[in-house]
Amino acid sequence: MKTLLKTLTVLAVSAAFSFAAEGWETNWEAAKKRSAEEKKPILINLTGTDWCAWCIKLEKEVFNSQEFKDFAAKNLILMEADFPRKKEQPAEIKEQNEKLKKEYLQGGYPTVFLLDAEGKKLSEDLGELEGGTAAWIKKLTELIEASKKAP
Repeated sequence: MKTLLKTLTVLAVSAAFSFAAEGWETNWEAAKKRSAEEKKPILINLTGTDWCAWCIKLEKEVFNSQEFKDFAAKNLILMEADFPRKKEQPAEIKEQNEKLKKEYLQGGYPTVFLLDAEGKKLSEDLGELEGGTAAWIKKLTELIEASKKAP
């Protein structure tokens, strides 16, 4: 019985992390698969959701806006690689995120890239893009259009 409860607890925690915030994948392989199937690029956000002031500001001012959510639902696969200091993550998520950190982190948090379904960068780091939601949507629209024209 204890083993069953432990297994169910692990599954529940893993499920809770499958979508970090509304609409954000936390499973890299699932994000890539969805990207390929839905023919949408991945917006990856390497973040520290419980300690990084700039990450929290970006989430609050851009990613949590309804305008951005509507745009993302139509145009993007959202992927969050979180590096929290106060909350626990399943071991497999921590391991996956460490690999993503080695691959994509540029300087500090947040680091945000637009990627194709294989993880190839379609942008420079967008983490310091200023101008709020409108600027993000404008820049992402330009990048998505450019990626469609690329060979």
